[in-house]
Amino acid sequence: MERSIVIRHNQQELTASLHYPTKEKSTSGRCKDRVPLAVICHGFIGSRIGVDRIFVKAARELAQEGYLVIRFDYIGCGESTGTYGSEDMESLIAQTKAVLDYGLSAGDVDPTRVTLIGHSLGGAVALLTAVRDRRVKNLVLWSAVGYPFNDIVKIVGREAYDTAVKSGSADHAGYTFTPAYFNSLAAFQPFQETGKFGGDVLVIHGTSDDVIPVDYAFLYQKLFWTRPEGRCDKEIIFQADHTFSSGPAQEQVLKRTIDWMNQQEHIQQEWQNWMI
Repeated sequence: MERSIVIRHNQQELTASLHYPTKEKSTSGRCKDRVPLAVICHGFIGSRIGVDRIFVKAARELAQEGYLVIRFDYIGCGESTGTYGSEDMESLIAQTKAVLDYGLSAGDVDPTRVTLIGHSLGGAVALLTAVRDRRVKNLVLWSAVGYPFNDIVKIVGREAYDTAVKSGSADHAGYTFTPAYFNSLAAFQPFQETGKFGGDVLVIHGTSDDVIPVDYAFLYQKLFWTRPEGRCDKEIIFQADHTFSSGPAQEQVLKRTIDWMNQQEHIQQEWQNWMI
């Protein structure tokens, strides 16, 4: 079962879809009657649907595996209120935290089993949120941005950025962007913050991604592995583009994500049994 919800954040409304688990996970321990939570973070000027409905499919498949899933539109995207280009990275992080607040307020959610799934810029936001919010235990990064300012300016074009700086705003794909948005991107370096997250991570990237280089996946894994705790697994999908838009690529990214998350569930269950 799934339903549309509205999550209030400051003066704005975040439109979201809530997917209830359609089967019970066979767990034991102190939180055996609770379910894991997964939150999906879309990318730059994206939406909770995703290219070729990939976020819808991911949420439904995860729900079938026993997860409570929330996919949502950031301010100014999809059906949410507000203007996307007037926000900044701090706002994106705060919005993600607000969605976590909502998800964890459900009485049957296990607070020790929380995963953020982020695509592209949403991957960077998911990482930055996880570093600042210890409720996040696992991360799944799809084609994640590594250098927010450089990567996004490459997408919108240097001319749009220069126009925003000179005149106070610039248009890209029908969205209006302010200098504050771009300046906030420059203030965050996700690669440098990897060491601050202690949970487990799955990094997935396609070899034919012409938006965000596949090299980022190798660097992310290398940096995550230098941490004193937490592991990082990597999956490189041959000939997959930035949005995993071919049928085989989409199948692979969804299967690998779900298998990995279920594996984390198994490890968590074994740990709880050992603690008992």
